[in-house]
Amino acid sequence: MPEESWTILKLLHWTTDYFKKNKVAEPRTSAEVLLAHLLSEDRLFLYLNYDRPMEATELATFRTFVKRRLEGEPNQYITGMQEFWSLPFRVNPDVLIPRPETEVLLETVLQFLGSPETEVRVLDLGTGSGAIAVALAREFDLIRIVATDSSMAAVKLAQENASLNQVESKIHFVCADMFSAFSHLPRKFSVVATNPPYVSQAEFSKLSREIRDYEPRHALDGGPDGLAAIRHIIEEAPAVLSQGGALIMEMGADQAESVSTLVRDSQRYESYRIIKDYSGLDRVLIAVNK
Repeated sequence: MPEESWTILKLLHWTTDYFKKNKVAEPRTSAEVLLAHLLSEDRLFLYLNYDRPMEATELATFRTFVKRRLEGEPNQYITGMQEFWSLPFRVNPDVLIPRPETEVLLETVLQFLGSPETEVRVLDLGTGSGAIAVALAREFDLIRIVATDSSMAAVKLAQENASLNQVESKIHFVCADMFSAFSHLPRKFSVVATNPPYVSQAEFSKLSREIRDYEPRHALDGGPDGLAAIRHIIEEAPAVLSQGGALIMEMGADQAESVSTLVRDSQRYESYRIIKDYSGLDRVLIAVNK
C-alpha cells in the first residue's frame, strides 16, 4: 500500500481493486468489513464519512489485515466476530464460522418446539461457537440447554458467547465427545440439535483455502464418505431423546438418500423428513423418536 494521503473512500477503492486482482472472494465486502472493524464502526459509517482522512497508525494496522486476507484468512477470523441469527458471536480458528444454512436448523427446532408451556430440554451436540445453543436460549424462556464439544477451547469460546448474549444461565456447557457424557445418565431431551462434520475426505481437498486451511478440520471432516459422525448420531440419539423427541441435524446437500437410509435402517424413529435450505438444497434432517 503506497504511502500517501488516504480517505476512507480512496482506501476502499484501492483495497477492492487489489483484492480483485488477487482473486480474493467478495473483494468489496471484504474491504468494507475489514475497514469498519479497524475503525470500530459499522459499514454504514464508511459511506457517511467517506472523506474522513486515515491516520498513519490506522493504515499500518489495515495493511496487516489486507495481508492476512490475501493469504486466505477469513474476514471473520481477522475481525474475531460473525453475526448469526442477528446475534453477535466471537469466533476464532478453534471453531467453525456460523453460516446462514445453519439458521434452517434453528428454524426447524423452533417449529418443532412451538410455544412450550413447560420447560424443554435441548442437547446441542458439538456446539462450536455456541451459535445454536445461544440462539435457542434467546428464543425461549422455558428452555434448558446442554451444549457439548470435544474441544475445551471451543467450549470456553461458546461460554463467552453465551455471556455476550446474556443467556449463560440457560446453558450448561460440557467438554465431551458426542454422547459420552450421557452414557450412564437417564437424561431425556426434547431435541438433539447438531451440525456435525459431514464433508467427505475427497470433498475436503476441494474446499476453498479459506475453509480448508483455516477452519478446524475436526469440525468439517466426516470421514471417507462424510457420514462417520452422522452414523453415530443417528444410532445413539434415541437413547437420550424423550418419546416423541426429535433429532434435528444439518447434513450435506448430497446426503439426503444416505441419511434417509440410515434413519430407516436404525428402526429407532417413528418418522423423519428432509428440509431444504434457502437455496433449495437438502440440508436438515428431522427424525422423531419412537
